[in-house]
Amino acid sequence: VQLQASGGGLVQAGGSLRLSCAASGRPVSSYAMGWFRQAPGKEREFVSAISWGGGSTRYADSVKGRFTVSRDNAKNTVCLQMNSLKPEDTAVYYCGAADRSSWPLNSRGIDAWGKGTQVTVSS
Repeated sequence: VQLQASGGGLVQAGGSLRLSCAASGRPVSSYAMGWFRQAPGKEREFVSAISWGGGSTRYADSVKGRFTVSRDNAKNTVCLQMNSLKPEDTAVYYCGAADRSSWPLNSRGIDAWGKGTQVTVSS
């Protein structure tokens, strides 16, 4: 599967962005999907994940209540709605696909990564 993340940009603190991850090559329904981010000088960290059918979701404590992950298997896309953004959310955001049995999902289970999209939150 090939993944392409989009929707990043520059936003003021308190604002919102919606990231999308488009899949091609194989149906995204075959995969559990995750969002990760990497800030300058830091390691890539888990942000959110959604099971292959969409019935289960997980969030990092730092984004709970502000971010919402969703998927539309018919459109082969996964989205991350990010509200109440903070400067510390600034990072390159990546989507990743893992075998549907890889739950709960973490970076070690990712089989395919998309190119990242930059999110910058100004104070």
